[in-house]
Amino acid sequence: MMRQRNRSSDRKNPRKQSKVNDKGLYARAVKDAFVKLNPKVAIRNPVMFLVWIGTLITLAVTIDPNLFGPVTGKNVELFNGLVTVILFLTVLFANFAEAFAEGRGKAQASALRSTKSETIAKQLAPDGSITEVSSTTLKRGDTVYVTAGDIIPADGEVTMGVASVDESAITGESAPVLKESGSDIASSVTGGTRIISDELIIRITAEPGKGFIDRMIALVEGAERSKTPNEIALTVLLAVLTLVFLFVIVTLPALAYYVNSPVSVPVLIALLVALIPTTIGGLLSAIGIAGMDRVAQFNVIATSGRAVEACGDVNTLVLDKTGTITLGNRLAEEFIPINNHTIQEIAQVALWASIFDDTPEGKSIVRLAERLGAIIDFDSSYSQGVEFSAKTRMSGTNLPDGSQIRKGAVGAIKGFVRSRGGYDSPELDTAYTRVSSQGGTPLAVAVDGEIYGVIYLKDIVKPGIRERFEQLRRMGVRTVMLTGDNRITASVIAREAGVDDFIAEATPEDKIEVIQQEQAQGKLVAMTGDGTNDAPALAQANVGVAMNTGTQAAKEAANMVDLDSDPTKLIDIVGIGKQLLITRGALTTFSIANDIAKYFAIIPVLFASTNLQSLNIMRLSSTNSAVLSALIYNALIIPALIPLALKGVKFQPLIANQLLQQNILIYGLGGVIAPFIVIKFLDVIITIIGLA
Repeated sequence: MMRQRNRSSDRKNPRKQSKVNDKGLYARAVKDAFVKLNPKVAIRNPVMFLVWIGTLITLAVTIDPNLFGPVTGKNVELFNGLVTVILFLTVLFANFAEAFAEGRGKAQASALRSTKSETIAKQLAPDGSITEVSSTTLKRGDTVYVTAGDIIPADGEVTMGVASVDESAITGESAPVLKESGSDIASSVTGGTRIISDELIIRITAEPGKGFIDRMIALVEGAERSKTPNEIALTVLLAVLTLVFLFVIVTLPALAYYVNSPVSVPVLIALLVALIPTTIGGLLSAIGIAGMDRVAQFNVIATSGRAVEACGDVNTLVLDKTGTITLGNRLAEEFIPINNHTIQEIAQVALWASIFDDTPEGKSIVRLAERLGAIIDFDSSYSQGVEFSAKTRMSGTNLPDGSQIRKGAVGAIKGFVRSRGGYDSPELDTAYTRVSSQGGTPLAVAVDGEIYGVIYLKDIVKPGIRERFEQLRRMGVRTVMLTGDNRITASVIAREAGVDDFIAEATPEDKIEVIQQEQAQGKLVAMTGDGTNDAPALAQANVGVAMNTGTQAAKEAANMVDLDSDPTKLIDIVGIGKQLLITRGALTTFSIANDIAKYFAIIPVLFASTNLQSLNIMRLSSTNSAVLSALIYNALIIPALIPLALKGVKFQPLIANQLLQQNILIYGLGGVIAPFIVIKFLDVIITIIGLA
């Protein structure tokens, strides 16, 4: 039988990104860009909706130049037509940006949908008889039987059996995963995965159409996407700015008439479009969708854009030590005998205490004891296993002769021994301190009222984790390590890993308490979890990342699910969230800075007769040329920035003030300079070819 593997440590590249099939993506995006011209869809973006209305008005004026009164000038129809075409392309480019970002999610959804198909399920009746039914008819609470080669028909929990399951259709990871009953972590199975050995009996936990893959399809396809609070706030701000400029433009004809510089309706519309923040207005949705897509490329499914955005504002990371900060499975390194016992005696007792312990730690104790010659000289079928619990903090075996053998936390074993008339010795404290000071986990072993010694479980801090925590610290993110280890061991691991704080001998209740304490101080908290006992804390955290190998309760409580079940991904997700906020801020700064240059391009030549020509620092040749140059730049900058909106601004672990200064320098100054250069170049080209 295969041994369950630690997914996060087996992969050579645990942060590999899933590939999305881009075939046909551009064609679909172009098609969807036209579909989004529907006013019911367009009105969701107030800025671009106003541009779309302006396009229709200039189209009408192109057909009838005298629609709003008699006009003078040469090539009026040509100028109006060019303005109409440029405005239409501006709207189309903005729609294309959003459609392309959505298209990547739809491509991933198609890949997921290909794994979901109707299958024949073997439904078990209460009397044990088997009936073949369609998987779509299975309801929550039904029981099914699956054997090697079968597709698991729906999400469920293993109630009997042990088998290897291929989850590559969901995770992309080829290594099979062991599933068995009675395990808080390994009993959860997902519909659409394939059993490749042995057999299982599964209790269905999801109603038809509401399974894990169904939810993933809906999420990555964007069907349930709603704007995040920050996105809504920015949309409102852009709408207010647009309204302000609209009022300015409405009052401009009276001013122009007064100074004897009449302005035509197409020029007024062009001026409005040039001044409102169309660049960020056209890219805002694409930035948010791309943020969720970047998370999905890390094989993490986010339930909403709000969850991804919250990652960018996270102040505190609550991390379990095992599997996140350390490599995961602690291994028995050494037996330390005390109270005049020999190493063979403690090996023998440790073996007996671990025969019912199926955890990696328990199996490593058995292997070490057997290497030292320990044997089982009693009938284990008449013995009783005692499972570990967070409350007792120990496990063991009750032998047929009535002896009670226990192994566990030193404090718990001391209490166990005293309750049976025994006592502890200074030797125990010495061994405890020795193991703890090396960053190991000491487990005491006792038979009834006598302690035989200490098991040294070795824990290894993951390479490079200290540097990653240092990056988080530079971003202002505080890290808190939770561990069931004693305080000495926890302090050694915490110091070696470089976390800011730690809580030793932590219980599930401690996780919720830590999160609530941080939130009470106005902080946003992120954490990972996989067990049912983690579900309340995952629900309490602002960002909860559940492991795909975790229980159904944990996955439902979290707002993200990591398909690779790699707890360290939380650190990457925080980086993606911050990159999303940085990208949105950078492009907003660039867009508003653009407006300054476009203002200096149009206003001075528009009112040249009022001695504003001195402000025409670009020396543009005419009003029509200035308007067309500014509009062309305004349209072309949107597709030019689509790659940056989708990929995101390069993330650097800096605090907020440093990032703000950097954005103002690069995107603020760049947003002012770039339009001056491009608009002047376009003006020269337009003048040469005689379009204005």
